[in-house]
Amino acid sequence: MFTTMEIYLIRHTTPMVEKGICYGQTDLDVTDTFDEEVKSIQPHLPNYIKHVFSSPLQRCSKLAKALFYEHDIQFHPDLMELNCGNWEMQKWDEIPKAEIQPWMDDFVNVTVPNGENYVALYNRVVTQYNFIKSLNEPSVIVAHGGVLRSILAYITNTPLKESFDVFTLHYGCVVKINPSLDPANYELLYNISRQGKEWHRPSY
Repeated sequence: MFTTMEIYLIRHTTPMVEKGICYGQTDLDVTDTFDEEVKSIQPHLPNYIKHVFSSPLQRCSKLAKALFYEHDIQFHPDLMELNCGNWEMQKWDEIPKAEIQPWMDDFVNVTVPNGENYVALYNRVVTQYNFIKSLNEPSVIVAHGGVLRSILAYITNTPLKESFDVFTLHYGCVVKINPSLDPANYELLYNISRQGKEWHRPSY
């Protein structure tokens, strides 16, 4: 037996980018460990998935196609990572401190120059999540760390400013949500770090 309302969250595999680079909606490719990472993810997914949703960025779309090649995958821009605007593909430590400090002080509400803030990401992700939930069938969301944290923060009423500390989600992680329960709960099925600590902020 399975819970018809199960939703599986899958984070993309290791992206092809050096540590210390700011990236959000940049369309990064995946590394040559992709096939190995896919094989590690597969055992944690059921065979009764009805709907597959994915960010259109290739680090997610390639994973969705590899895992669910028999499905009609629905790609949605609302499942893309935070728009990092002017900071895309800049080294975190080379972004002027005067420019980045307000965001460091309040990354939830302060908007990245020509990008978006965490609240904007959260709102678009939650809208899409609630649509997927309304289908009332086993579904998968293949997306990014910020997207998965937004969903988990939403179902657990976790403040966004605490979401990075509360939810440690490595590349390729698999999270099962039971949204039909009250309150909804989640279970980390697979969450192994292959690359060590990620670097998504200035080092100072």
